[in-house]
Amino acid sequence: MMNSSELLADALAELGRDPAARAAIIEALLAWEAAHQSDGDPIRDRVTGPIVDLLHAAIPSIERQLQSGVMMALPYTSRIAREFAMARAPLDHVWEPQTTSLLLGLARTARTIIVAGAYAGDHAILIADALRAQAGACLHCFDLDPRQITAITHNARANGLDNLCINAIGLWDSPGHVVLEGEDSLGTAHAADQAASNAMRVTTVQDYATSHGIAQIDLMMLDVEGAELRILRGAVDFLSQPDNLAPDIVFEIHRHFTDWSEGLARTDIVALLLSHGYHVYALRDIQGNARVSPPGIELVALDHVYLEGPPHGFNMFATRRPDTLARLGLIVRQDVSPKLLRHRLHALHQPGGDGGKVQ
Repeated sequence: MMNSSELLADALAELGRDPAARAAIIEALLAWEAAHQSDGDPIRDRVTGPIVDLLHAAIPSIERQLQSGVMMALPYTSRIAREFAMARAPLDHVWEPQTTSLLLGLARTARTIIVAGAYAGDHAILIADALRAQAGACLHCFDLDPRQITAITHNARANGLDNLCINAIGLWDSPGHVVLEGEDSLGTAHAADQAASNAMRVTTVQDYATSHGIAQIDLMMLDVEGAELRILRGAVDFLSQPDNLAPDIVFEIHRHFTDWSEGLARTDIVALLLSHGYHVYALRDIQGNARVSPPGIELVALDHVYLEGPPHGFNMFATRRPDTLARLGLIVRQDVSPKLLRHRLHALHQPGGDGGKVQ
């Protein structure tokens, strides 16, 4: 006989098979969140999110349409999918609203873009859709997870996108092989022998560019759970180009993989970028799907980033183009956290200073 926990899980999975019931329950959970959120209590992780996970236990993937018309299907295997499932329409992004806005702004003047850790295309598909009008523009995607390669390929076809080059290989600082440790979007790559049963092929940005006739890269997005530095070391020829040719770079940094105890400027990855003349900022964003008000993309000055708290990660932005911040209307702040959080109401974790809010 099943215990009460198993019975409850089965009951929620059965309810979740009915799209109307699933939507009604999620809407009720969102209303409950709004009524019961208090400062410091992560009720989405603690209460509502696990319920939504159980509602999707029998649903391998979710598909939703963004207000732009883009259709996105995500395997329900991660917090990214949970956030997408719980997001209220209209939708203008899948994951990380401020990062998405920044990437779309940078893509307006880009022709060659690299996305490493492309996942199901949460950023890449939206960028490729925005690139449709630019003849010859191409987005080169890399991911090692076969499920995500299948998902991004499906999403590209579903949206009629022919400007993506999808690569089921990884990027690294030298050609070779790696193995993944960890699940889904949190999988971490480690160097391995080709003979390993689960070894996956990796190459460098430079070698890939040479083999594809790429002389300039305009934008790079790196979200690879600690391999960002290795990728940049394999792309130094592009980092060394003149200011107007060197790529803009959006990348994740995480305390699990990077020691920032002496400040971000002294980490290996930021020091590498500074040595090549880059200006580097932390990017304020929520790791979720949310509306951020007031509107505007906020950066944090490198030496004024609030880094306290449990081990966490966030995105950063590096540019060699002196007009980028003014051109995109980016706002530079000091002494705030790059982590926007629903459950932390202090101005450190909310946008725009006093009065800003993540919803």
